[in-house]
Amino acid sequence: MAFLYKNIVPWGRSYDEYRCMFSMTDHDLNLKILGCGDGPASFNCEMYKKGRIAVSIDPIYQFSAKQIEQRINETYKEVIGQTSQNTDKFIWKNISSVEELGKIRMSAMRKFLDDYEKGRKQSRYIFAELPKLPFKDNDFDIALSSHFLFLYTDNLSLEFHIKAINEMCRVAKQVRIFPLLDVNGFRSSYVDQVKRIFHEKGKPITEENVDYEFQKGGNRMLIINNYD
Repeated sequence: MAFLYKNIVPWGRSYDEYRCMFSMTDHDLNLKILGCGDGPASFNCEMYKKGRIAVSIDPIYQFSAKQIEQRINETYKEVIGQTSQNTDKFIWKNISSVEELGKIRMSAMRKFLDDYEKGRKQSRYIFAELPKLPFKDNDFDIALSSHFLFLYTDNLSLEFHIKAINEMCRVAKQVRIFPLLDVNGFRSSYVDQVKRIFHEKGKPITEENVDYEFQKGGNRMLIINNYD
């Protein structure tokens, strides 16, 4: 059975997962990082607790913690239900079952919710969305897209992806995108087109293996360098 999401779903991942998904070194984590479409991930709050700098943008940050929590609770049943019907698309090694997945995701999202109002006041959570960001050129060292670009190939056009990545390149010296698969575990049809377009723009763009794989075959990250 195929996954089918009518809309982008709020589904948060942890600091440790971000480290692995994006092959982030200690040096990387001490840089100024922007998360694009972070949703209810706990990466930002865990970075803050470690004295590091991360800013997250997402359209859901226009809402209160209570409203986001309600949306998470509504989404939880949908995501867990569809995952239960598509267990063959995942590697159940570090996460042993759908039930454990639910607990891990809810733990990360609970950390986010507990931190959200404080983080919003500190401008760590900013209401904004791709493909237009409220930042100056090269404001950040690294811009990340976790489980948004490419994952929602059926929901977001190639034109949107190009505009979004262009904007990430404008505000950050380096862009990292993970995974390169769509929600059903197929390599996104946009990846090679994006690589060709940005290569023609003169941007160094590469794929790298990462030490993280939950979706089968989902262990590749795209890196675009924007150095002068």
